[in-house]
Amino acid sequence: MQVGKPILYSYFRSSCSWRVRIALALKNIDYETVAINLTKDGGQQLAIIEYLEETRPTPRLLPWDPKKRAQVRMVSDLIASGIQPLQNLSVLKQVGQENQLTWAQQAITSGFNALEQILQSTAGRYCVGDEVSMADLCLAPQVANADRFKVDLTPYPTISRINKSLLALEAFHVSHPCRQPDTPPELRA
Repeated sequence: MQVGKPILYSYFRSSCSWRVRIALALKNIDYETVAINLTKDGGQQLAIIEYLEETRPTPRLLPWDPKKRAQVRMVSDLIASGIQPLQNLSVLKQVGQENQLTWAQQAITSGFNALEQILQSTAGRYCVGDEVSMADLCLAPQVANADRFKVDLTPYPTISRINKSLLALEAFHVSHPCRQPDTPPELRA
């Protein structure tokens, strides 16, 4: 390991890890990945993005404008605190194997109903205006979770449009779960 090179303890499918990988790619920060397995032995277990923003401010992931910055945090918090945790492995284990798909679909649909309304008033090309922000780092992994749990995205045209734009960006492409060192061969792109 190179001295001074950041280490990301990551799980290929983790939404949290993916958000950080996108931020690192956008900021062109070379890092080393140490794979951890969140499903083995009960799990080997957003503030990182805020830290990166403070220590490596370009490109900005939080807008200068206070209103837009608040909107970015609102969208980010809705996804990272309100939608995504309901699909965490520990929660899914509690609802039981037979209920996991329905549970995840209901959690995502409920959250996406609120998110679609918000994005209709904040979005430009991306979640808040035309610059990639922390909100977008939260959106793409959550849409991937929605796909994984077979959520119909037809009722969410704004979410779908933004996600399509994001996935065309190199940082989102290289950080995708299907391209990580610990991705199982059958899930690789």
